[in-house]
Amino acid sequence: MKVVKGLITRQLLVPQLTSKQLLATLLLSVCIHNSIQAQTDNFSWHAGDHHIHSRYSVGWDRTVEPPAPIKGGDAIYPTPMNALMAKYFGLSWMVTTDHGGPNHSKLNFDTAYPELLKSRLVVPDLLQFYGMEFDTPGADHSSLIIPFSDDEAIRLFEIESNFAKREPWPADTSWDSEPKMLLALQAMAELTLPPLLIANHPSRSATDLGVYGLDTPTELRRWNNTAPNIAVGMAGAPGHQAATLNPDGSLNPDGIRGGYRMYPTHGGFDQFTAKVGGFWDSMIGEGRDWWVTANSDSHIHYTEGGSDFWPGEYSKTYVWSQNNYDSIITGLRSGNVFVTTGDLIDELYVTVSADKLTNASIGDTFEAPLGSELHVTIRFKDPSGANFNGDKPEVTRVDLILGEITGPVTDLSTDTNSSTQVIARFNESQWSQKGTYKEINFPLPALVSDSYIRVRGTNSNELEPGPDPKGESPWTELWFYSNPVRIKIK
Repeated sequence: MKVVKGLITRQLLVPQLTSKQLLATLLLSVCIHNSIQAQTDNFSWHAGDHHIHSRYSVGWDRTVEPPAPIKGGDAIYPTPMNALMAKYFGLSWMVTTDHGGPNHSKLNFDTAYPELLKSRLVVPDLLQFYGMEFDTPGADHSSLIIPFSDDEAIRLFEIESNFAKREPWPADTSWDSEPKMLLALQAMAELTLPPLLIANHPSRSATDLGVYGLDTPTELRRWNNTAPNIAVGMAGAPGHQAATLNPDGSLNPDGIRGGYRMYPTHGGFDQFTAKVGGFWDSMIGEGRDWWVTANSDSHIHYTEGGSDFWPGEYSKTYVWSQNNYDSIITGLRSGNVFVTTGDLIDELYVTVSADKLTNASIGDTFEAPLGSELHVTIRFKDPSGANFNGDKPEVTRVDLILGEITGPVTDLSTDTNSSTQVIARFNESQWSQKGTYKEINFPLPALVSDSYIRVRGTNSNELEPGPDPKGESPWTELWFYSNPVRIKIK
């Protein structure tokens, strides 16, 4: 197997695992993977989290040369513990994403990866991807998700060691540049199994609405231009949502959701996502594959003095897929995704149809003859029990959002789509109960150009999610967002 050969030739084996032990562990892991891959279950919604830190998101002792890693110096939990908690809180898949530093690629390869292999054995029915929180050249952090394979460790080692901006020692500022990032994406695109890259907390460094920081519309467009099947989206709901909670669960009046200290989240969502007709809509309006996700960014649980929920405790990214690695990756890459906070819902179906035989769903494209009468069906389901705060939140409103797809913009800094608007708002009196589902049916207005719809919903009374005040409970105002359904007029 390629990964074992690479481990031996690079002499990166950890002391607690001999080459024979690692080979046996990897073989068993692959056997489990193959068993999962062989499942023929139908497609369904599978909840996950693509941004989880283990104790190998380290601190650094900078009194020595080169700086020495301090295990547990930033995040504190072993990967198997993260996996067990993810499973407990209802996830089907997760990605371990430790961030880097000087020569961190070796630490990742040497110790974090063998621990992931062990974790797959401890929690075999949870899909556990290998990845990292990429120290993105010229930008903020990103989740880098490596497809499951026998050489996944080598693939991540090569990417991190050659491109992560904090990797070199002595530090090299030339690594922290957009050209370096574009080279990284080009290298990733040449891989047989290309990874996924999702921009994390993209507006956390923004100083105001529309005044961006480390991540800008121009940069994100260039990423997507360079590797459209790799740079596929951004975190709509960032992690660190428990930053307003004290260890006993009481509110910290100075706490800020998501760690967005300069300009806040809106209903727990990043401004890139939350503003109707904003950056996300401008990307969709170009016809780009650009999706939103949600994650925990788990480092330390709030009950132990951190600012985080466990994976799946608060935010979930649902992927329409089969329960295997390849299908999850395909679903994420294709945008067959919706996200929710606080377990407001656990199923969502958004369908555009012209008759009973032709339709398209979240992440798909529907081809409709000019002048055809189009119909939207929205179905969602409330979880049967309480969420992990002990609440039973109810959806009070669902918004249907429509925008035009007009093609590429000439100005890469564009962050608006003036055609996008909320065309209908539905409350409980306007949906019907169909078994365990609530259903909304709505005729679309006549469309004369390529368009898209997307859906969001909330338990609040806010027509538009406003800036989150300090000390706000994350459990009070909850939202879900679908990715778009695109409509191509023939």
